[in-house]
Amino acid sequence: MTIGVDHRRKGYATEAVVVLLRFMFAERRYHKCLAAILAHNEASLALFRRLGFTEEGRLREHVFFAGRHHDLVRMGMLAGEFDRRHAMSGP
Repeated sequence: MTIGVDHRRKGYATEAVVVLLRFMFAERRYHKCLAAILAHNEASLALFRRLGFTEEGRLREHVFFAGRHHDLVRMGMLAGEFDRRHAMSGP
């Protein structure tokens, strides 16, 4: 997911991820969601931690762009963890 520069820090990413997770867990009955985030993207890592994701691993130098390799952080959340934090039936 990418939020345009002019629209960052306004809660749009948080709202979008929560709506997506509510659909995944409540409607589609998924058990787990995994996210892959570049390790240098501190804003996205902080967002997913605030939402309740847990870091499950790091793939060292896994992605190559801009002339160098970057670590990729894998984060996960289980349906029960989401429900405890965000109530699947809520808005």
